[in-house]
Amino acid sequence: MDLVITNGTLITPDGPFKADVGIEGERIAAIGEGLTAPHTLDATGKYVLPGAIDVHVHMQMPVGDVVSSDDFYTGTVAAACGGTTTILDFVEPKGAQSLMDALHQRRAEADGRVAVDYGLHMTLNSADPLRLAEIPAVMEAGCTTFKLYMAYEGLRLSDGAMLRALAALRKHRGLPIVHAENHDVIQYLTEQFLREGKTTPHYHPLTRPDFMEGEATARALALARVADVPMYIVHVSCAEALDALRRAREKGQRAFGETCPQYLLLTRAEYDRPGFEGAKFVMSPPLREEADTTRLWNALASGDLQVAATDHCPFFYQGQKDKGRAAFNQIPGGAPGVETRLALLYTFGVRAERLSLARWVQVCCTEPARLFGLAPRKGNIAEGADADLVIFNPNRRVVLDHRTLHQNVDYTPYEGLELTGYPENVLLRGRVIVRDGEFVGRAGQGQFVRRQVSGAWA
Repeated sequence: MDLVITNGTLITPDGPFKADVGIEGERIAAIGEGLTAPHTLDATGKYVLPGAIDVHVHMQMPVGDVVSSDDFYTGTVAAACGGTTTILDFVEPKGAQSLMDALHQRRAEADGRVAVDYGLHMTLNSADPLRLAEIPAVMEAGCTTFKLYMAYEGLRLSDGAMLRALAALRKHRGLPIVHAENHDVIQYLTEQFLREGKTTPHYHPLTRPDFMEGEATARALALARVADVPMYIVHVSCAEALDALRRAREKGQRAFGETCPQYLLLTRAEYDRPGFEGAKFVMSPPLREEADTTRLWNALASGDLQVAATDHCPFFYQGQKDKGRAAFNQIPGGAPGVETRLALLYTFGVRAERLSLARWVQVCCTEPARLFGLAPRKGNIAEGADADLVIFNPNRRVVLDHRTLHQNVDYTPYEGLELTGYPENVLLRGRVIVRDGEFVGRAGQGQFVRRQVSGAWA
């Protein structure tokens, strides 16, 4: 073996235990006691976790005339420093562009730049037969999950188009992942508020009521029931959507969902910050009420939600977010989060006794790997798996400050929060890429991961 991590407490989906981890090349070679190698990392008093997996990020994503501020290099450096060693981003074909051309173009943007491993979801913005005929080739290329939007002009599918897409995905065992909002209601309410001169960030959440997120979630899952296909709902923000997922599972459907730290920790009150500060929190779906945060924590703990992702999509407050000063619907939607997820869920989940250590690892590492075709290579500490590992200091105190984080953006939604517990050392396929909290890797060390069929089909 080349390297041994000694004296740590391993955190696995089955619980914690003390052991050494031996690494040979890029893989975990042994787990046991008294392992030796020419090089060691001492993890006394610390946790050793699988590298975290963030299945929902948007690096250098164009939105109108702006592009999200983290590119594939800065965003993956931030991911690494936060303990995330694999991200899944998106391919969004433009116009009549073929899916495979769009995939090659997106990979060209990332390859040679990424600091951690990455995969891609394919967006289906059309159910045209020629587009759906490309699904087998896309899956063969390693993209086995497909994004379907119910909102946003140019991206959204009608119910009929979605049903045709779901039927095609069933045939080839692709997993649909769905942005569930009601486009027509959003447009109607937005136009109404703007006519009345109600233009500030305060009105953003009012155009996206929680019961309409619940309606869209229930409708998407009903279509999945017709097509007999499993479905994963992204960025669940409210109790109404949770209830739709629960009802679907009670009917025997394979229904899965994620939430994000912003929906666990922040509320709609952020939109009423002084001046234009509420723009920092404009995202879709919007932040909800405190009662929703409680339900989401409970769902994450109980298994009613399977994954904690981030929907990382940062825009500078100065120069990007402030383009919407005249009207809230012109504010680029999204917020940073890829660097802070693992530590936030430890402080406010594990330490607050909302999540067990095992469940923390399940929602950040193991379940993302299973549902998104990365297992058994990633998401667990096991012989033969990639040596993607995090040495996490449960006693390290960090006050979150955008000036010391690595995300390329001029704010964090969690500014000033004090965390207890933070990643110290991070390994990607056996190589140390973060040491004592600082990035020591290089651009291009990340690899594109060709993913298998989702475990949701099992």
